[in-house]
Amino acid sequence: MDTLVLLFNLSLRNIVRYRRRNFFLFAAIAVAVGGTTLSNALIRGWQVDMLETAVSALTGHIKLQAPGFADDPGLDKAFAADPDIQLGGSVALAGVALRINLPAVISSERETRGVALVGINPAQEGISFYRDFVFEGQALTGSADGRLVIGKALAETLQTRVGRRVVVIVEDADGKSRERGYRIAGVFDAPIQWPEELLVFTGLQAMQQSLANSRLPTPVTEVSLVLQEEENRQLVQRELASKHPELVVTDWRQMSPQIAEIVDIVDATMAIWFVMIMGALTFGLVNTLIAAVMQRTQELGMLRALGMSDRLLLTQVVLESVGIMVVGVVFGLVLGVAMVFGLGDGIDLSSFSESVEAFGMSTLLRPVLNLEDLFLFGGLSVLLGLLASYFPARRALKISPLMAMNR
Repeated sequence: MDTLVLLFNLSLRNIVRYRRRNFFLFAAIAVAVGGTTLSNALIRGWQVDMLETAVSALTGHIKLQAPGFADDPGLDKAFAADPDIQLGGSVALAGVALRINLPAVISSERETRGVALVGINPAQEGISFYRDFVFEGQALTGSADGRLVIGKALAETLQTRVGRRVVVIVEDADGKSRERGYRIAGVFDAPIQWPEELLVFTGLQAMQQSLANSRLPTPVTEVSLVLQEEENRQLVQRELASKHPELVVTDWRQMSPQIAEIVDIVDATMAIWFVMIMGALTFGLVNTLIAAVMQRTQELGMLRALGMSDRLLLTQVVLESVGIMVVGVVFGLVLGVAMVFGLGDGIDLSSFSESVEAFGMSTLLRPVLNLEDLFLFGGLSVLLGLLASYFPARRALKISPLMAMNR
C-alpha cells in the first residue's frame, strides 16, 4: 500500500510539473469526449424522436385489429373492444385508444381527395400526436362530436376553411357507400406534414351512430396501447395474443419496419462514431506520451539506478497516463453535458422538413442524455487511455541508468 501511495504521489507530481504539455493533453481529451457526448446525445435524440413519432402516429406500442384489416381495411372487419383493457403483472399502460380508421373520400365545393376518416375519443388521444395539434377554430369536444377537424394542408388543397361544410363518402359494413355532410370545426397544424394531408377526425361515438348498418352497435377497427416502458412490448404482445386469439396483435416494429431498422442502426452508428473519434485521439495520445517519456530519460534512468523495479516503473508511467486521461474525460463529460443543456430547446430542422420526415422524425431535434451512455463512454475512454499507456511504459522500461548518464 505504501508503495502504491508513493507511486501515486510521484505520478501526481509529474502531472503538475509538466503543466503546459499536460494542459494540451487535457484539452484534447476533453474536446474529444465532450464532442462525442454531444454527438451521441443528438443521435440518441434522433433515435428517441423516431421511436416516439412511430408510436404516436396512431400506432401505439401495440395494436389490435381484426384478421385481414391491414391488407383490406373495411368496417366489415370491425370488432367490439373492451375499453378497460387490463394487463397482468407489473406492466403499466400509459393509455389505450379505441378508434374507427377507414379509407374515405372527402369533397369540398372545389376539390376531392382520398383520406383516412378516423373516429376518436379525444380524451384517449393523449397517447397520439393528436395531443400536439394546434387548432384554428375548435378541436373535437368529445366522442359524440359529429363535426370534422382536418389538416391545414388538406384545407388548402380543398380550398375550404373552418365553418364550411364538406361531404365524406365511406364504405359501410354492408359494402355500400355512405355519404354524409360534415361541418369543419377546426383546422389543425401538425408537427409533421403527412397527417395534415391524409387524416380527418370526427367523434368515435358519432361515427358509430352514423354507420347504422354495422353488425355491431359500437364497432371499432383498432385498439392502440402505449406502454409506460417500451421494454415490456413483447411481453404485452404475447399476453394480448393469448387473451384475444380472434384478433391480430402487432407491435410498432411490425407496423413500421423501416423505422425499426433505423432505430437499431443508431446504436451501431454511435459505437462506430465513438471508435473513430477516440481511436484518432489514442494515436495522438500515444505519440505525446512517448515523447514525454523520452524527455524524462534522466529522471527515469535515475529511478532505475536507485533500484526501482521494472514493474514499479511500469506502474508509475501507467498511473500518469491514466491520471491524465481520467481528468480529461471528467472535464470532457462536463463539457458535453453543458453543451447538451445549451441545446435544451432543440435544433429546428424545419428547413429540411421533407428529408427528416422521410426518416420518421419531427422537425425539432432535441438531444437526449442517457446516463448509461455517459458511464459507457467515460469507462471506455479511460480504458483506451490505459491501453495507450502501454507503449510509453514499454519505452520507459528500455531506459537504463547508463543511458540516463549519457544524456
